[in-house]
Amino acid sequence: MRRRRNAKIIATLGPGTSSKEQIAKLFMAGADVFRLNFSHGSHEDHKRSYDILRELENEFNRPLCILLDLQGPKLRVGNFEDGKAELITGNPFRLQLGETLGNDVGASLPHPEIFAALKPEMNLLLDDGKIELRVQRCGEDYAETMVVTGGVLSNHKGVNVPSAILELSPITEKDHKDLAFGLGLGVDWVALSFVQRPEDIIEAKRLVAGRAGVLAKLEKPSAIEHLDEIVELADALMVARGDLGVELPPEDVPAVQKQIIYASRRAGKPVVVATQMLESMIGAPTPTRAEASDVATAIYDGADAVMLSGETAVGKYPVEAVSMMDRIIKRVEVDPLYRKITDSERRAPEHTASDAISAAARQTAETISAAVIVTFSSSGSTTLRAARERPTVPILGLTPILATYRKMALTWGVHSLITKDLTSFSEMVEIASKAARQEEFAASGDSIVVTAGVPFGTPGATNILRIAPVE
Repeated sequence: MRRRRNAKIIATLGPGTSSKEQIAKLFMAGADVFRLNFSHGSHEDHKRSYDILRELENEFNRPLCILLDLQGPKLRVGNFEDGKAELITGNPFRLQLGETLGNDVGASLPHPEIFAALKPEMNLLLDDGKIELRVQRCGEDYAETMVVTGGVLSNHKGVNVPSAILELSPITEKDHKDLAFGLGLGVDWVALSFVQRPEDIIEAKRLVAGRAGVLAKLEKPSAIEHLDEIVELADALMVARGDLGVELPPEDVPAVQKQIIYASRRAGKPVVVATQMLESMIGAPTPTRAEASDVATAIYDGADAVMLSGETAVGKYPVEAVSMMDRIIKRVEVDPLYRKITDSERRAPEHTASDAISAAARQTAETISAAVIVTFSSSGSTTLRAARERPTVPILGLTPILATYRKMALTWGVHSLITKDLTSFSEMVEIASKAARQEEFAASGDSIVVTAGVPFGTPGATNILRIAPVE
């Protein structure tokens, strides 16, 4: 089954998409990657979804990539005497370490790491930014604030501290358990929430230990300050516009989105745009025109994938949402302007043999009107380099490694295929020709461009390019 587009679609599974029949429909409609959101659901629920996905993978004979999304630390106020309280603009409001019941003049905040990071004139955002407080005085267990924007605050609403780096690991005790469980199942990607600094990625990669790719969710302003280092360390990136949209002014989010995509594209790392892409389709069969434009903008900007959250997890029209996203992507990718933008954004290759070969593969394929670029890679690095070039022809990624076969389903333009271990480049050319014909990328008489690294199995050693006829 060949997708007739390059950008990929991530669908979140949930109560609305828990059966084998529903998940199969999502795949048939265009979903390439399936997100298991560990902020919700039990381990039993996620194992059931995992098992269904692996069954369907065998039935469809296509990779069904699985993304484990860790919850990360959730910073929340405590309980209130009446379950809620109204904060009036201009009034004082005291936050206190501990678990005392709150009211309209103060509330508990059971997070010492927040108090340790606070300084006078800092702002705190409560309940997804609906309420704003400004710190006037603070200590290790309290903060006297003034209400800048008032409203009703209820039990356990979230707290954001946009201008501070909290001494807090992004991997909580719950995340450790969820991570061990997910890696034990065999998930392909792990999404790390609450990334603030490069050290967070280092910690996550140490725990994952190569058993999955690490995708950094960029949702904190402090992460943007360390963007280049985080991009270098992570295996993939996500523009997580939920918390990012809370902690940054709304007018800044589009610019930051483009900045993240640009940095990821420059590094050749897959980048995902997520949150509220087709949100109205949670309850309606069609999106707003603004939502359709939002998805299209992400594709024009060069995103590898776009993600659906509530639309497929709890929405009334999950299959329609995937189908709509599929249609929008296809429409953008046939627009001549899309190709002009893509070509103009192409980065110069790095001064390495691997990048030189990958750039030459794209140029050669376009010059001779090749049917497909075929890559062979154990680690996926050769295939990622080919995708970084954004060629006008498809990429057929051959690999003998099951994990690489699945992980590549997140990457722009890649149709991955599992193959046996190869012993010679001539054998690879023969298998590449056969695979291109079998997967309906080429017919007899067409030309293909083949690229790989030899000796086989050496990560990052892209060093051979060949034009081959399809027989």
